[in-house]
Amino acid sequence: MAKKDKHRTAAAQQPVASKEEKPATLKDLLRPDILDKLKATAQDLKSAEEKRKEDLRKQEEAARAAEQKRLDNDFEYLLNNSKIDHRSKNG
Repeated sequence: MAKKDKHRTAAAQQPVASKEEKPATLKDLLRPDILDKLKATAQDLKSAEEKRKEDLRKQEEAARAAEQKRLDNDFEYLLNNSKIDHRSKNG
């Protein structure tokens, strides 16, 4: 039984020590000025990506509008896509 008691006390002490000694993170290891530079760079990259996506969306919207304008001037397209049913009218 003495062996079991020794094992229990050793196991009980290990979690306490691991709770107190947390592994160092990259944030803890970097100097504050470098960390600030990294955060600023990350923010710049995010804003550049958002701007790129917005520009792409605007280009796609302009392309759709140009295509619709072209189709509105195409008589064959208008005739084929007309919602008017001439056969249903009595007259």
